[in-house]
Amino acid sequence: MSAAAPPAPIAITMGDPAGVGPEVTAKAVRDMAPDERARTVVVGSRAALERALVLAGGALHVVPAFAQAPRADAIGIVDVPSPGAVPDGRISREGGETAFRTVKAAVDLALAGRVSVIVTAPLNKAALHAAGHDYDGHTGLLAALSGQKKSYMLLASETLSAVHVSTHVSLEEATRRPTRERVLDTIEAGGRHFRRLGTAQPRIAVAGLNPHSGEGGIFGRQEIETILPAIEEARRRGWTVSGPVPGDTVFYRASRGEFDLVVAQYHDQGHIPVKLIAFDTTVNVTLGLQIQRTSVDHGTAFDIAWQGRADHRNMQAAIAYARRMATIPLDAHPAVA
Repeated sequence: MSAAAPPAPIAITMGDPAGVGPEVTAKAVRDMAPDERARTVVVGSRAALERALVLAGGALHVVPAFAQAPRADAIGIVDVPSPGAVPDGRISREGGETAFRTVKAAVDLALAGRVSVIVTAPLNKAALHAAGHDYDGHTGLLAALSGQKKSYMLLASETLSAVHVSTHVSLEEATRRPTRERVLDTIEAGGRHFRRLGTAQPRIAVAGLNPHSGEGGIFGRQEIETILPAIEEARRRGWTVSGPVPGDTVFYRASRGEFDLVVAQYHDQGHIPVKLIAFDTTVNVTLGLQIQRTSVDHGTAFDIAWQGRADHRNMQAAIAYARRMATIPLDAHPAVA
């Protein structure tokens, strides 16, 4: 029997070139072993990557991706030139357009099977909007470019992981998002991902939306009317689900090992505890798409861009998680026991 073919390389998108994306990308590829670089392509402005490598002290040759046999001292790039000059550390239409084109190029590669997982450096939402692309960030953009209507944001770390029912919406809107269907879909998206990565029966806790999970309807009825029915249906489908668990205790319990995954009802409910515990190592993972994507969990950091001060540990964590995902087919979703 012949050995399984190695996975396609991962692709790192550099995000908005005005921010720290090129620098953390350059530092990450600089620190890779040669065989890891051979299984990596960078997508974005070649000029920005070459400049960032100088800043990072990386003595690497930048070569066209897929065009030649890999060299130990080279990194392949799919060049996405900027449409104009991009000012360092500032919001600009040019930076937003470059980020958009970079993500689109990476999605096209993933849909064609030429790369296995996309690892994204940060883009800036205001710059993206200035370029005429009205998305809420990477998650919505990736869903649109890959033809999907639903996607889910997972923050993953060794200590605490949370998948979100809603993300980049106002708090007022977030209170309307936990429908029975959306909560159930989020439970299943997170559960399937953990199954893919080897947790046979993930222990999932669903956070309540209201203080004390509504206190029997005194502080709100979402838990009674939509969240609990979703949990009960998930249990009928074979998932191990607890809740609704009050938001002020669920993350403590998960961090102590009681749960593998928390379903957070809105952006800050999940982001604050995960970032507090594992800011430098948390990986942002997009679930529910026909492509795979991980990301750093920080922004463009315009205030320190192009100064050699950016910390690339979060990019390294995102890359490591992507390599783990690349070894497992995207459709490998074991049935519920």
